[in-house]
Amino acid sequence: MAKNREFLFRRLHSLLGVIPVGVFLIQHLVVNHFATKGPESFNKAAGFMEQLPFRYFLEIFVIFLPIIYHAVYGIYIAITAKNNTKNYGYFRNWMFYIQRITGIVTLIFIVWHVWETRVAAQMGKEVNYNMMEEILGNPWMFAFYLVGIVSTIFHFSNGLWSFCVSWGITVTPKSQRISTYVTIGIFIVLTTIGVRALLAFV
Repeated sequence: MAKNREFLFRRLHSLLGVIPVGVFLIQHLVVNHFATKGPESFNKAAGFMEQLPFRYFLEIFVIFLPIIYHAVYGIYIAITAKNNTKNYGYFRNWMFYIQRITGIVTLIFIVWHVWETRVAAQMGKEVNYNMMEEILGNPWMFAFYLVGIVSTIFHFSNGLWSFCVSWGITVTPKSQRISTYVTIGIFIVLTTIGVRALLAFV
């Protein structure tokens, strides 16, 4: 019974990491990328997201609760995981290890980012181009955001590979090898989008 329960918990953890959390990550990166077209373009895109119907419902049940579950159970996995990179330095073992590290870094980054933006918005600040320009004008904060974004994108991209395996989408060595190349490509594309958006604010 306990094994069945843990199997279901892991499946849910994997699913939520892709849908809806991964989908939200991509959407968030795309919205931020509007900054490359100037402040007005970014503010318009951000304003559109602010005006979505049932925004608070979506934020709570489609974003925050799934992220909280994924984070809490992810911490449990990271603590209980048996990393064997010293004895078995294979590529996937290292990806497994880095996945746990980036999970912790991503959690710290998300909590800080939510505090600086969503919580600040509830206190009366406007989430716009000027807010992000002010935050990223600090070199230390820019470095923190750069590490956080790259870490988050890696965690999602590599997690997508694990998702395909655990859900039976890629079951053969060949399909898993192809999936590796695809997820590396996704990482490169999304990282380019994320870094370009960061640079647009400075």
